[in-house]
Amino acid sequence: MGPLRLALWQTPHPRDSGEALQRLDATAREAAAQGAHWLITPEMFLTGYLIDPARLSALAEPADGPLLRAVRGLARRHGLGIVTGWPEASGAARPFNSAAAIDGTGALLAVHRKIHLFGDGDAQRFTPGGAPPAGFDWRGWRLGLLICFDVEHDEPLRQLAAAGAHAALVPTANMVGYDAVQQTRLPEAARRFCLAIAYANACGREDETRYNGWSCVCTGSGERLGRAGRGETLLPAALSAPSSTPPARTRA
Repeated sequence: MGPLRLALWQTPHPRDSGEALQRLDATAREAAAQGAHWLITPEMFLTGYLIDPARLSALAEPADGPLLRAVRGLARRHGLGIVTGWPEASGAARPFNSAAAIDGTGALLAVHRKIHLFGDGDAQRFTPGGAPPAGFDWRGWRLGLLICFDVEHDEPLRQLAAAGAHAALVPTANMVGYDAVQQTRLPEAARRFCLAIAYANACGREDETRYNGWSCVCTGSGERLGRAGRGETLLPAALSAPSSTPPARTRA
């Protein structure tokens, strides 16, 4: 079990899915050339996030739909795992806000549906997920998926820790005015749950919404391995393999 090399892509949301896939192809190529095992994009990267609710619903697809099939092809082409988000058809009026983990062979390993919706923006667009956080195994690592506001709640982190996860991979779209999440919440939560957190945030503007950047990776001891600034960047980070006897998980 070796180190886990991550690339967190802090970037504005695309205008449409065609642009998203084109940009994802180029960035996956760059991340693979840098030696990353996994590339993590912002929340809802494949379509845009706080776009017109009716348009978002019309773009919803199942996990075996064309969007994720295209991403699976990119992952195979570059031999790189990709974590990215899209509106997943739910069978209800509003789709799920979902994230998929696709490994470097193109296999779909896990899908997580955002549990904790944030404010009216999410409530007008999405159906909340009802299942525990998704987890998967990769080269000896136990990894979990969360989406944005999920990581600001203790229960999903507690569930991942109880399931033996070493790290949470988190596509997110945190906004200007909520800098305390990256500054305070993430290192504190990582330390308390002995769980590394890789938080890949959006930046720039989407219509009237401004995203605050500051993507970061925290180890399970709460140490920051790296943090981006406000603008677009590809942030590399390598998590060391955990010890064979992990520290006791918190019950708090």
